[in-house]
Amino acid sequence: MERFRFLTAGESHGKALTAIIEGMVNGLPLQAEYIDGELRRRQAGYGRSSRMKIEEDKVEIISGLWHGLTTGSPIALLIYNKDWRDWEAEPVSCPRPGHADLAGVVKYGISDIRPIMERASARETAARVAVGAVAKRFLEELGIAIHSHTVAIGGGHYELRESISIDWQQVEASPVRCAFPELEKQMIAAIDKAKAEGDTLGGIFEVIATGVPVGLGSHVQWDRRLDGKIARAIMSINAVKGVEIGDGFALSELKGSQAQDVIEPAPDIMASKAKQSLPWYRPTNHAGGIEGGISNGEDIMVRAVVKPIATLANPLDSIDLHSGKKAKAHYERSDICVVPAAGVIGEAMLAIVLADTCLEKFGGDSLKETLANYRNYLNSISLWK
Repeated sequence: MERFRFLTAGESHGKALTAIIEGMVNGLPLQAEYIDGELRRRQAGYGRSSRMKIEEDKVEIISGLWHGLTTGSPIALLIYNKDWRDWEAEPVSCPRPGHADLAGVVKYGISDIRPIMERASARETAARVAVGAVAKRFLEELGIAIHSHTVAIGGGHYELRESISIDWQQVEASPVRCAFPELEKQMIAAIDKAKAEGDTLGGIFEVIATGVPVGLGSHVQWDRRLDGKIARAIMSINAVKGVEIGDGFALSELKGSQAQDVIEPAPDIMASKAKQSLPWYRPTNHAGGIEGGISNGEDIMVRAVVKPIATLANPLDSIDLHSGKKAKAHYERSDICVVPAAGVIGEAMLAIVLADTCLEKFGGDSLKETLANYRNYLNSISLWK
């Protein structure tokens, strides 16, 4: 069972989204404003729908916090939806290809698609980002940072290489969360074109975690492998259809002698400055920071493919479930591109997995106890020198 776990509840146009977190230690400094900052990042991004101008996501922490510190008890989070009182919840009978509509009504034996689409909506990910913010705040205490950036939207992308350094300030300032201004312009133009055509676009985002210690996860059982946990978490994000860690699918084109990350003795200056004081280093990171299901001390690098949004202004062919006749799929307000926002959600899901595996390895019921265990572990690694 996970040490850090959560549940969410709520519908896209319901009164609110909620989340309950269990397993966070006592004594972690936490403020609603910190979580709100992550929620704002999720709402940003070129190509989002007009709803992002209506909603101003803010969290209310209704339990698990005392005088700005977590208590060790379950944390309950509440995010109100502004866009719910005047929403016309008319029945929907024409399923959208690519959405949960048809499979959902068949599974649950109902004729109105509305209950399916309301819960299957990516609006639910606001609650996940709030949970991920709590996980991020915990990971910061361990010196672990998580960032994301947009690799591709539509056809425009850049080839990732070991030598590329990401300017995270540039990413945060970019409307498409892209680190490269020229590619940013291409992405924006592609989104504008898709919007004019009544279409949508997908793409690729990358999430990178730095400062991750050696030894998270395990090789001993399939469900304890860190890469498996991460892949499941990222794949659970709405519209994600592919996940790779490190060089991922590109490794299929390499020979074994080219695909591995060789191990070399660390120069004294490198070892003395490193947080983990490791006596070795890797010139490359093809594995994306995970070998044999265990973190190896390198940056954890995860990429995900986001398919184009299924709700189209020019709807695709479908059927009317009531009449059985050919019809156009249902349409209502929708994003054109969600790749930049999906990256922020990816950060949250990676943070949740890493917080869980850190708590599993280092234990502790209070932040003080966990940090003591963590420092002791890092010291034990340095003794190998």
